[in-house]
Amino acid sequence: MAYVVTDECVGCKYTDCVDVCPVSCFHEGPEMLYINPEECIDCNACVAECPPEAIWADVDLPEDKFQWIEINGEMSNKYPVIFESRGTKGEPAEAPTEPSSQPS
Repeated sequence: MAYVVTDECVGCKYTDCVDVCPVSCFHEGPEMLYINPEECIDCNACVAECPPEAIWADVDLPEDKFQWIEINGEMSNKYPVIFESRGTKGEPAEAPTEPSSQPS
């Protein structure tokens, strides 16, 4: 099992989930975050930290969101890891000009 970021994350840019991830499996694209399913350890810590409730266990995804399993796998390989949240907890961050690729 792995966790999956779904369409509720598009454009919201909350990054609170990143701070609680023990393995840095989040990747930041221009519109949203993605979880690398190969890195996710299924700890569930990110779910409670996601204000738009965009993160699901892949086994609990509603049928109309199954495509997000593949999207997360593909896009997490395309975009860099985000190592820490940006902005104030519980508030969306400003989108960077380019996704962050190095820890601060």
